[in-house]
Amino acid sequence: MEEKSIGLEIKKLTVLMKRNMEKEIGCYDNLTGNHSYILGFLYVNSQKDIFQKDIEKVFSIRRSTATGILNIMEKNSLIERVACTEDSRMKKIVLTEKGKQIQKESFEKIKKFEKKLKANLTEDELNQFFIILDKIRSNIEI
Repeated sequence: MEEKSIGLEIKKLTVLMKRNMEKEIGCYDNLTGNHSYILGFLYVNSQKDIFQKDIEKVFSIRRSTATGILNIMEKNSLIERVACTEDSRMKKIVLTEKGKQIQKESFEKIKKFEKKLKANLTEDELNQFFIILDKIRSNIEI
């Protein structure tokens, strides 16, 4: 029996998830799965000051990737960068009213997608899955 590759299996799963997510939520101003997850993160943390470095850390993305995503989101009027009162060089990332509205609309679709991902898995299997994911992530974190 051929040994399965963790990397290849995760890559295939990522492609399938991306296709499904973008099919579900792509109707909102070319919203991608990444955009939607970032909108959700900003919405949940709206009482905190969120900066680009926070998004980079939470989503494990590089600065250049975060800059590109945030530039598109700003161009589409989903977010705005606001100068921080303590340090005008720092820019807080905040949702616009349009961003809040789209986040609310896409949130239900994300919940439905998460339910689809978890279908046919027991609570124990899910717990074990997350334990394994955390171990794999810690093996490769830089």
